[in-house]
Amino acid sequence: MTEAAYLPGVAYDEMFAPDGAVRSHYDPLHARMSTLGGDELAGRQQTLERSFLLQGITFTVYGGGENTTERIIPTDLFPRILPAQEWARIEAGLTQRLMALNLFLADIYGDQQILMDGVVPRELVLGAPSYRREMQHLYVPHKSYANVCGSDLIRCQDGQFAVLEDNLRVPSGVSYMLANRDAAKRTFPGTYRAAGVRPVERYPDLLLATLKSMSPEWRPNPQVVVLTPGVYNSAYYEHAYLARLMGVPLVEGRDLVVHDNMVYMRTTSGIRRVDVIYRRVDDDFIDPLTFRRDSSLGAAGLFNAYRAGNVVICNAPGTGVADDKAVYAFVPDIIKYYLGEDAILPNIETFLCREPSQLKYVLANLDKLVVKAVGASGGYGMLVGPHATQKEREDFALAIKADPANYIAQPTIQLSTAPCLVDGRIEPRHVDLRPFILSGEKTIVTPGALTRVALKRGSLVVNSSQGGGSKDTWVLAEEGPANGNGNGNGGARP
Repeated sequence: MTEAAYLPGVAYDEMFAPDGAVRSHYDPLHARMSTLGGDELAGRQQTLERSFLLQGITFTVYGGGENTTERIIPTDLFPRILPAQEWARIEAGLTQRLMALNLFLADIYGDQQILMDGVVPRELVLGAPSYRREMQHLYVPHKSYANVCGSDLIRCQDGQFAVLEDNLRVPSGVSYMLANRDAAKRTFPGTYRAAGVRPVERYPDLLLATLKSMSPEWRPNPQVVVLTPGVYNSAYYEHAYLARLMGVPLVEGRDLVVHDNMVYMRTTSGIRRVDVIYRRVDDDFIDPLTFRRDSSLGAAGLFNAYRAGNVVICNAPGTGVADDKAVYAFVPDIIKYYLGEDAILPNIETFLCREPSQLKYVLANLDKLVVKAVGASGGYGMLVGPHATQKEREDFALAIKADPANYIAQPTIQLSTAPCLVDGRIEPRHVDLRPFILSGEKTIVTPGALTRVALKRGSLVVNSSQGGGSKDTWVLAEEGPANGNGNGNGGARP
């Protein structure tokens, strides 16, 4: 490692304080990194990538025709490290947030009191494409609509975490969190053992327990299955991986049959009753009799069985309305309304283009803002104003004017940076954080996360479909000798 290789910019750097000192919780990793030469780092990176490829840890990028490719998600050697005190605040904030969002979902599919009280605009919720009227007044066990949530957090320049968006529909990425942990333990075994890292390996067991807690009370040993769209889905590896680790069947829609409002799966020894479906299929495709008639990914009659209370679908259909990018702007108000508390983790300032005054501001400041389509994901339908060309901003302005309600805008935030191995050099790259929260009979925040990395120099887009990568996240079990946000005693920049 050389000093010139690592030059943090204006963003908060995870490893180095502004004066160049190593933050205390990074001391052991920094010391280990300083002993490794370029050839050894490159060798370890190649070994890691080969291991991912042999295990089939891949995702699919769809570009149409011959541009569709299956590849490993780029994975960085160096873990991101979070001290215990920081994680405690993240854990409390995410628990609070998911509790409020589940209460919000129970309300808008029930008495709609929050809409009558004008806390959230009625038309914003009832007019959202992800709002499912079919879910009105249906019983959901524990009022837990979102059983798996992956909220995206960013660290702002002042060092504090904020929520960038929530993912309550079919959040993905947990398999990469688990795979990254396995890789990091093999890459830095001594450092990992000495650091006191909290384990994430229990996630599949906790997920299974959460899913079983959602089953009807009269079923003592509920049958759980994972419903996948099939091998051509970009996250198919994750579906198969989680099913294997939980020890439950992986099924496609064609494997399920509904009879007398009971759901069964076909097996080599006959049909078997299904109680809980962890679905990795979007709402539209769950049941062609209720939603999209051209869907071949779900099972005909599945929603009627759900309505009858004979099977539970996790996450519940219609949860997407709570992570709509326009509804996101009201989450602090939602938390205050249901829990009587201020949000522990703040939102990013958000402008709703549906509001004429805010639309005017957005159009006048496209060169400074990030604009997103409310229903888009994966880094699509987005304009990063400072990095866009004048032509791109002009085209996006036309799209916004044509459908203002479909867009929100936020200030361009300088995501924090962390050390990454890029072309044989250790350089800072922007990162975000996706922890995973489970909600059923109780709420559990996994003590780890998927750290996503914008591998292109200067890029703020971390999505794997847009050229991003990932790295392991170490949550420390206890504080080190100095404050986790402080400078520590760890020497100079490598």
